[in-house]
Amino acid sequence: MRAIMKKPRTAVRSRPRKQASRQEGREKRVLSSSQVKPPTPNAGLARRQEEVVVQASVSPYHLFRGTAEVRAFRENLLRWYDREKRDLPWRRRAEGEVDLDRRAYAVWVSEVMLQQTQVATVIDYYTRWMQKWPTLQDLASASLEGVNQLWAGLGYYSRGRRLHEGARKVVEELGGHVPRTAETLQQLLPGVGRYTAGAIASIAFGQATGVVDGNVVRVLCRVRAIGADSSSALVSQHLWSLAQQLVDPARPGDLNQAAMELGATVCTPQHPRCSQCPVRSLCRAHQRVEREQLLASRSLPGSPDVEECAPGSGQCRLCAPPSEPWDPTLGVTNFPRKASRRPPREECSATCVLEQPRAVGGPRILLVQRPNSGLLAGLWEFPSVTTEPSGQRQRQALLQELQRWAGPLPATRLRHLGQVVHTFSHIKLTYEVYGLALEGETPVTTTPPGARWLTREEFHTAAVSTAMKKVFRVYEGRRPGACKGSKRSPVSTPSSRKKPSPGQQLLDSFFRPHIPRDAPSLNSTAQ
Repeated sequence: MRAIMKKPRTAVRSRPRKQASRQEGREKRVLSSSQVKPPTPNAGLARRQEEVVVQASVSPYHLFRGTAEVRAFRENLLRWYDREKRDLPWRRRAEGEVDLDRRAYAVWVSEVMLQQTQVATVIDYYTRWMQKWPTLQDLASASLEGVNQLWAGLGYYSRGRRLHEGARKVVEELGGHVPRTAETLQQLLPGVGRYTAGAIASIAFGQATGVVDGNVVRVLCRVRAIGADSSSALVSQHLWSLAQQLVDPARPGDLNQAAMELGATVCTPQHPRCSQCPVRSLCRAHQRVEREQLLASRSLPGSPDVEECAPGSGQCRLCAPPSEPWDPTLGVTNFPRKASRRPPREECSATCVLEQPRAVGGPRILLVQRPNSGLLAGLWEFPSVTTEPSGQRQRQALLQELQRWAGPLPATRLRHLGQVVHTFSHIKLTYEVYGLALEGETPVTTTPPGARWLTREEFHTAAVSTAMKKVFRVYEGRRPGACKGSKRSPVSTPSSRKKPSPGQQLLDSFFRPHIPRDAPSLNSTAQ
């Protein structure tokens, strides 16, 4: 069957991810391959009925006018994409793969990695991942420890865990075959939500289903001048409806990737390059900018003939509220409206690098494993306790935690070395960093379950978070002989760093991370 099956035209794209919405993966009911049921007939019908209701309730200004405009959008965008798309490893692998399950796996891995992560970072991780586990069967037979180890530093660690769970389910329960439609992908695979299911189905299997990620949100909000809160249920529903209307039945995967590519490289958040946009002639935001410029120049009498939103009655629910009028200094970046975000809650943790400098085989440091659920589940860290920002109780609590893992310790040698501030999606965590070297004591040779003594080389390849690597840098900087007599500055969060120049921001936009609409939420647990 595989030999005679015509491969759908594909192109696996890169994408930005910075606006996050819902956590992709609510646990689905487990079904064996013999129990796989198609989505209920009413599900697709209900979704289409919702789209009809949404379109009937908004001004035509925010819609595409008939097939001619839709066709123009598709043709212009695909022509640009064929000429300008970036050469990325996941695209090459998917385009060159005949086996549908291998192709779906290649797309699936890239989709998961690109959530909340810059393209430039993902390239190396994706390459190493596919070299180590080139097939679903290889990943299914891997250990979670190995997955966490390779994922270390990529962030949102639950993504790797769910990808591993999904591979095992496909191999053990679904006969090694990835579900072929967006509906069954979302129904059967852990961690796969509406966006990821649509991306896999359209790119790998050629299903004509639209997708909405952070880039597509930005493109569609500008093209159709949608100024209402893009995270609201009404706007989200309308955007999905538009995406479904625009998807090209002949090239669904390419159209979806082209829209995301446009948002990643041209229709960027802060510095859009409208002169290079292939759908500029269809963009309501650009038309609004031109109108404002004409009015400001007073080169034409009266008001230019530019279409505006004219709701039947009252305030249009897709336009910006009256309290947020058009800002001429922002141009097309008036869209989309930025949703207000709650600041991350602040927490404090005391952590200690406990070292045996004279251990057999060279110096070793103690790492303990985090619980299998919650923040940074299953990763390794230095012994830590959640505590008050300062005070003697912090030292006592940390010392008790250290003794729980390593037995009696010389408390007087516990030194405070500095701070590390690390921001997760919803938590600003300040680590008070301590160090304790067991210089004259008998080396500890046994440890309880969940603890390991590692060499420095082993630490750097272990499944540890970026925060722990920052902690270790503080410890290394305060060791005898390193930065002697100087006090190391706290490791800063991204928000405290110098703002990049406009040129650097433009370069960064090329590698902007992709944000699916069903990615881990900024208000959900970052793992």
